[in-house]
Amino acid sequence: MAIYLVGDIQGCFNELTSLLSQVNFDRNSDVLYLAGDLVARGPNSLETLRFVKSLGECAKVVLGNHDLHLLAVYAGIKKTKKSDHLSELLAAPDIKELMDWLAGQPLIQKIPNPGSNSTSVSSTNKASNDYAYMTHAGISPQWQLSDALEQAELIQTKLTSPDRNTWLALMYGEKPNDWHQAITDVDKFRYSINALTRMRFCFMDGALEFDQKDSPEAITVSNIVPWFELSQTINNTHWVFGHWASLMGKSSHPNIYPLDTGCVWGNQLTMLRWHDKKYFIQSSELSD
Repeated sequence: MAIYLVGDIQGCFNELTSLLSQVNFDRNSDVLYLAGDLVARGPNSLETLRFVKSLGECAKVVLGNHDLHLLAVYAGIKKTKKSDHLSELLAAPDIKELMDWLAGQPLIQKIPNPGSNSTSVSSTNKASNDYAYMTHAGISPQWQLSDALEQAELIQTKLTSPDRNTWLALMYGEKPNDWHQAITDVDKFRYSINALTRMRFCFMDGALEFDQKDSPEAITVSNIVPWFELSQTINNTHWVFGHWASLMGKSSHPNIYPLDTGCVWGNQLTMLRWHDKKYFIQSSELSD
């Protein structure tokens, strides 16, 4: 058995299947963790969703911001963006089944570390060497691990409830961007969605900053830093994430693994084999 972790696919289905062929992925014994944004700007979102869903228990997904936006579009809350390629998916005969499956996916996955004897992945477990964690964007530096696990579980409960569309409509907005100002359930829901799926930089007090998307080296603003330079949680816990393509898999912290390497922007799709930390890449079929 091998555990593989892959970055943002964004509908780049051919590159995904090529990567899986590279490693001779066996759905009967291997496990694939996907860092969110399965859909959107690439050409084959429908094929991607159908395939990942067909993998059953050997596919472990976290929701990304594009996945959540797709759910809102399907619900009639938002319209597709010009850069999205979702028409075929939204017109598919199995769209309801796919959207119900997608809405049931969590925002955090626990990844068994090599040599771990643990068999339970209860969301209430405290940090230990038995697990690493995956979210689409990272973990808020204003949170402890227990906060992230609790909020992710609450979000999943809301998105699998009969009130799913109500909550999807409430997730949009950038306030509060400070966890200490998240008082109501709606505040906590919106902040948690943003922290887990949209975060890149934070202000020095840990509040979320939403404007900057470049690599840390390219930023000229002096009062913001990457979230992982402020987080205390990752000093004791390995964290895997996607979302930040301009990092191109590089970071300043030894405990994090950024996996979005901009396949949809013409770069490459990246996969990490967990037990030996070996990377596999597949060049994008798309021009920039």
